[in-house]
Amino acid sequence: MQSHGLDHETLQMLLATLESFGKRRLPLEVRLALDEKSEFPEQLVRELLGPEIGLHLLFIPEEHGGLGGGAYDVYRVSELMARMDLGVATAFLAIFLGSDPIIVGATPEQKAKWMRRIAEEGLIVAYGVTEPLAGSEVSAIRTRAERIEENGVVSAYKLNGAKQFITNGGHAQLLSILASAPEGPSFFLVEGGTPGLKAGRHEDKHGIRSSDTSPLTLEDVIVPAENLIGGVEGKGLLHAQSVFGFTRLMVAAFGLGCGVAAMLRAIRYSRERIQAGSPLCEKQGYTHKLLVPPVVRLEAARAYIAQTARRLDSGEPELQTEGAIAKLVATEAGNAAADAAVQAHGGYGYCREYEVEKIRRDVRITTIYEGTSEIMQWTIARDRWRAHLQGKGEEYRKLAASLDGLHREAPDVGADTAAIAVRAVLETVERARVGRLTRHQHVLFRLGEIMARAEVAANFCRHAAGRGREDYAPFFAPTAAKPMARICAREAALDIVGEAVRWLRGTDSVGDADLADLARSLGVERAQAAAKGLVADMDAVARALVEQDAQRP
Repeated sequence: MQSHGLDHETLQMLLATLESFGKRRLPLEVRLALDEKSEFPEQLVRELLGPEIGLHLLFIPEEHGGLGGGAYDVYRVSELMARMDLGVATAFLAIFLGSDPIIVGATPEQKAKWMRRIAEEGLIVAYGVTEPLAGSEVSAIRTRAERIEENGVVSAYKLNGAKQFITNGGHAQLLSILASAPEGPSFFLVEGGTPGLKAGRHEDKHGIRSSDTSPLTLEDVIVPAENLIGGVEGKGLLHAQSVFGFTRLMVAAFGLGCGVAAMLRAIRYSRERIQAGSPLCEKQGYTHKLLVPPVVRLEAARAYIAQTARRLDSGEPELQTEGAIAKLVATEAGNAAADAAVQAHGGYGYCREYEVEKIRRDVRITTIYEGTSEIMQWTIARDRWRAHLQGKGEEYRKLAASLDGLHREAPDVGADTAAIAVRAVLETVERARVGRLTRHQHVLFRLGEIMARAEVAANFCRHAAGRGREDYAPFFAPTAAKPMARICAREAALDIVGEAVRWLRGTDSVGDADLADLARSLGVERAQAAAKGLVADMDAVARALVEQDAQRP
C-alpha cells in the first residue's frame, strides 16, 4: 500500500500492452455485443490474467510474485481500462478489492500462501461484503460465522448468510467474505466450489452488462480456521476501512476514464458534423455547453486523482477523505461528461452504434459502487467538520493563504479566485457551527459538496502553475491548462457562494437584516467580479480541444 510503484518505463510498457490488447480484442463490435448479451467475457479476462499480460500482477507485492504497483500505477491502468470498457475494468477492480483484505490484514503466512496463488494461478477473486438489507452500511451485515471447536480449539468456522451485488460472484475462484464472528465482523477466505456456497442469477443491469454481478448464498459453508484473515476475529471493519482511500481512487479513475471516452467521441463528432454551413465545433452554443465544462471538470478531477495517488505512494496515512473527494468529483464529472456527449450527438447519441449511449449507462454505476456520491459527501463533511472543530478552521485559512501566495507568483492560473472559494467554505462551515446547522442532514451533505469543490479547484490551480506533482499532465488541451484552471476556480467560487446563501438562508439562520453582511462575509461581490474573462477562457479551451483532436489519428 505504501509502495513507490513502477518505474516510468515499466508503467508505459504495461499501458502500451493494455492499449494494444484493447484494440485487438475489444473493438467496438465486441463491446456492443457483450453489452447486448449481458455476457461476462471470461475468456478475455483470463487472457488479461494470463502469462502474456498478467495485469493482476500490478496489484500484488513484489515479494509475492507481483509487480508491486502503487496507487499512481493503478490509477493510470484503471483509467485506460475504463476508456476501453468499464465492465471488463470492473472485473479487475473486484480482483484487487477481493485481494486487498489479504494485503492489509493477513498474517505473513497467509499473505505468502494466498497472494502467491493469486499471482501464479491468475485467480478470479471476489469481494463479498454487500448484503441485501445492509447496502453500504458495512457494520450492519447479517452473515454469521459460527466457531467449530475440536478439543477446545477453534478448527473451523461455519458461515451462513446472503450477499448481494457481488462482482465476479458467479465466476470467482476465491472470495473474501465478511461475516460476523463472535468477536465481531471478520474476513474469511472462501474458495470457489466450497459446498454450501451458491451464486444466484447474474443481475440484468442498466450498465456494465459485461461485468458479472451475482447474489451469493452461504449455507453451512465450512471454512478452516486458518482462513480467518489475520487470525484474529473482529478486525474486518478495520480492514475494510483501511482500503477505501485506495479503492475509491480506482473508482474515481473509472469515472474519469468513461468521461474521457465520451468526450473524445463528442469532440470528434463536433468536427465532423456540419450544421447550417459550418461544423458544430465552431458554434459557441455547442462547445461552451457540451464540451468545455465537462472537459474542465474531468481535468480538475485528473489533477486531484494524480495528487492523491502520489501521496498514497509516499506513505501518507489517513487519506480516506481525499479518496472520497476524488471519487465524488471524478465520478460525477464522468457522468456529466457522458450525459453531455449523448446530447452532443443529438439523435445519434441515443443510438447504440455511437457508443456514447453505452458509456452513459456504464458510468452511472461509478457514483454508486464503493460508496454512493451521498456517502462520499457525508464522509467529506464529517471528516472536514471534525478538523474544523479541532483546528478552528486553521486548515482552510492556511489553504487560502497559500493560494494568495501562489497568485503572487503565478497570477494567471486563477489562484486568487480559488482562494475566494476556500474562504467562502470556511465562512459557511463556521456559520453552520454557530447555528448548529448540521442537525439538517441535507446541509451536512451540501457542506461535503462545497468542500470538495473548493479543494479540487485549489489543487488544479497549483498544477496549472507547475506546483503540483510532476506526473500530472492534462489529457485534454494541455496548451490550455491555465484557462481551464481559471474556469474551474470561477465556477467553484460562484457555485459555492450561491450554495452558501441557499442553505444558510434556507435554514432560516440568516435574517432579512443580515443578508448584506452574509454577502460581504462570503465574498459574493468578489466571486462575481472574478467571472470577468470567463467566456474568453472558454473560447481558448474550445479552440485547443478542436486543434488537439485534429492531430489525433
